[in-house]
Amino acid sequence: MDEGFVRFEDVHKAFGPKKVLQGITFDIRRGETLVVLGGSGSGKSVLIRHIIGLHRPDSGHVIVDGEDVVGYDEERLIPVRKKVAMLFQGGALFDSMNVRENVAYGLREHTDLGEPEIRERVRAKLGLVGLEGVEELMPSELSGGMKKRVALARSISMEPRCILYDEPTTGLDPVTANTINDLIRGLQRQIQVTSVVVTHDIQSAFLVGDRIAYLFEGRMLFVGTVAEARTSDEPRLRHFLSGGRGREDATL
Repeated sequence: MDEGFVRFEDVHKAFGPKKVLQGITFDIRRGETLVVLGGSGSGKSVLIRHIIGLHRPDSGHVIVDGEDVVGYDEERLIPVRKKVAMLFQGGALFDSMNVRENVAYGLREHTDLGEPEIRERVRAKLGLVGLEGVEELMPSELSGGMKKRVALARSISMEPRCILYDEPTTGLDPVTANTINDLIRGLQRQIQVTSVVVTHDIQSAFLVGDRIAYLFEGRMLFVGTVAEARTSDEPRLRHFLSGGRGREDATL
């Protein structure tokens, strides 16, 4: 049985003359947390946006739960986006809506649930991310970490099979970042969700990842377990993990 929930097959993407993805081929396994590492401008966010059709490849295939989504129009992408939620870097909460309304937004737009069921699901999802009793607060009243957790509750409100995290710990203090890392791991265990975490934060990568994928200048140079990443002889990955220190500099 194919255990891949997402498969990239020879995906190329360019914006004008800039080649962002150059022949990407790899699988994201069902139920795992895959961390996509790479420096700024390596193509990490562009890569995962292909999974829900926010970007379309110039060539190649993106297969999500057995469906090649390349070429899908917005209507055909709706069921895919119900399966795959994305937590954007800034949280992307609606400033004019309180927490309850933010978390309930997708439920009202895409389900036939009644108001009592929606309120109960919002309460339950906020509980999963450690936020009880905040339904009436506005985004302006939340800390950065709380905004991330509300956005995460909104992401899981539709009970997706996969969550994409775009730089989930950026801009957070170390304690709050660790809370987000714990939530990513905890949700994987509690709801058996497949997770893809885009980050340049090496500590977070090793805390949450089952496998590491390393992207360098649009090419996938390494895919393997956390233990394999730590001992890899791929020079650019070693250079990245060392924070740019060591002899690997000479290979770049």
